[in-house]
Order: sequence, then structure tokens, then C-alpha cells
Amino acid sequence: MTVWILATLDASEWMVIAVGIAAIIFVLWYFFGERRGVAAETTETGVQEISITVKGGYSPDTIVVKQGRPVRLKFRREETASCSEQVIFSDFGIVRDLPPFQTTIVEFTPDAPGEYTFTCGMRMLRGKLIVEPSR
Repeated sequence: MTVWILATLDASEWMVIAVGIAAIIFVLWYFFGERRGVAAETTETGVQEISITVKGGYSPDTIVVKQGRPVRLKFRREETASCSEQVIFSDFGIVRDLPPFQTTIVEFTPDAPGEYTFTCGMRMLRGKLIVEPSR
């Protein structure tokens, strides 16, 4: 019976199925696919620094730093959505309010290598801090 139903589909119905499958693949890639990390730049004073835009998510959402060196993350919130009012680094005990259309600086020194998640207050927006071992 299933073969008969598939044989009766016209071109527009096949197109809808193809677009639906492509949308499912895109959503899976977007939420679960591996992200490339953006390395923080080291300033003259040795601080690893990067600017992050907060607008419907974090951009970049994956940041790479070195262990044992100070990190300065500059969060620029470009929206008023309530979800993005805070950024939380639970592994480091850091919670910061992010006022709209302002830059908020978060500074700390990661002591151990690993991958650490940061989220909004509602835990809907997510980012990743990758701490590589210092060499």
C-alpha cells in the first residue's frame, strides 16, 4: 500500500517532502552539529580577549582560549529579549546581567582545560568555551 501512495504523488508533493527533509537536516545540524571555535586574541598585556554579540544567540558561540591565562569576554547585547538578560558560566560561578545595547565585560582565568558551557538565564541560548592546555 505504501508503494502505491508514493507512486501517486505529483511533482509539487515530492518538492514539499524534499524541502521538509532538508529543513529537518538543517535543524539537526544547527543545534547538534560541531561548531568551529574562534580563538580569542591576546592583547599586549597577555589577556585573551574577544567580543561576543548577543542577538538571538551568541556570535561567536564557540570560543577557544588557553589555560592559565586571563580571559576577557566582551558581551554586546543588541536586543531587548528577556531571554538574553544574563549570561551564566556555571562552572566558574559567574553570573552577569547584560543591559541592552551595552557592552558587559566578563573576566576570569580558566585553570583547567576542557569544554565549558555558558548560557542565558533561561538556559535557551548556549555557547561553549574551549580551554586548551597551555604549552
